[in-house]
Amino acid sequence: MSWADIGDYIRNTQLWKSIFRHPAPRDRRNRVVVMLTNVFLHLHPVSVRKSGIDLSYTWCMGGITFFLFLVETVTGVLLMFYYRPTLEHAYNDILSLRDVTTLGILRELHRWGAHAMVITIWLHMYRVFLTGSYKPPREFNWGVGVILLVLTLLLSFTGYLLPWDQLAIWAITVGSNMARATPLMGYEGPGSKLLQVGGVELIHSGSDARFLLLGGRFVGETTLLRFYVMHCVALPLAAALLIAVHFWRVRKDGGISGAL
Repeated sequence: MSWADIGDYIRNTQLWKSIFRHPAPRDRRNRVVVMLTNVFLHLHPVSVRKSGIDLSYTWCMGGITFFLFLVETVTGVLLMFYYRPTLEHAYNDILSLRDVTTLGILRELHRWGAHAMVITIWLHMYRVFLTGSYKPPREFNWGVGVILLVLTLLLSFTGYLLPWDQLAIWAITVGSNMARATPLMGYEGPGSKLLQVGGVELIHSGSDARFLLLGGRFVGETTLLRFYVMHCVALPLAAALLIAVHFWRVRKDGGISGAL
């Protein structure tokens, strides 16, 4: 029995048919059916303009950014096995990841991948702006992309604290101080004095956006735990959801925009 016969036998089993409802996409019609009925493939257009995938036009920045997001996800999950978000262990765990733990290069891959992702997503947004790919009917997806940009910067910001060294602590102290000027939510921001009940201000240094972010008035263990949860759970899940919407919307808007 040849390998082709074995392949045909497997594809004709009920188990295979229960997973893959359509045969391999050998022509355009079947390719359309396969892609539109697959939970992952349906996010992508069935066909694209040749100019829309030209490297000199797209710079491949969107694809590289998504690849780096996958790298960050995989390395981040592996790092979670070794890192403990407590004042007692956080800094020593980072040193251990660098010097002792097997495959300690994971931490460097995660760190440099994060820097690269920030750069590539900015270049992706720059390319989209230059080529006018934000114009109708793509303005909604441009908005989704802007939110993804903000989430990427927040992922970088929250991850910066996790090494728990002096540079991280003071960087977050300075960065979080900007939250005091948040409109309506920061006690030094515009409109905060308007929120009063019975003459008592609702927004003050113990209830504003900075306090919510840090879990206190200063960077401490509560801040470390909050940033850890945001960095490892909340922000990645939100980014993954919006990435799926982003890809799906590219297909709904007629594929990757063509060259002008």
